[in-house]
Amino acid sequence: MDTTLRKALFVGSFDPFTIGHADMARRALELFDALVIGVGVNPRKQHLFTDEQRLDAIRRLYADDKRVEVVAYDGLAVNLARRVGAQAIVKGVRSVRDFEYERDQAELNRRLGNIETLLLFADPTLAAVSSSAYRELLHFHQDASWMLPQPGASKEG
Repeated sequence: MDTTLRKALFVGSFDPFTIGHADMARRALELFDALVIGVGVNPRKQHLFTDEQRLDAIRRLYADDKRVEVVAYDGLAVNLARRVGAQAIVKGVRSVRDFEYERDQAELNRRLGNIETLLLFADPTLAAVSSSAYRELLHFHQDASWMLPQPGASKEG
């Protein structure tokens, strides 16, 4: 019997981590034994939340789920996948534009790191949810809290 842990990597800037991201993580955990959430840190990129705030928010969300590890990374996702021993990179797709971008990234991941990318299509009810939409609503002083996962909502079933 093969007892190898099937591990996936889910990467993004997660500025912030939304209910759409949480849904992707939940669905990835239905397919894999463990999930590493890689939070991209890039000092050249302006974020709404600091690296520490983004990492802390996601770690709190998954504090009770030992299948989830949250790490900071910079550079290429394939290098992080290799470092954490992930067999696949999981990405969410909301639109044709997302699909075309992620298809190209998947080919690069395969060429550079010999790693597969699994594309999960967004729940249609969450297709309008994004970190950038959250930030835009905040900019115009609108309530965007409904886009954020609630603590305890991600606990293992």
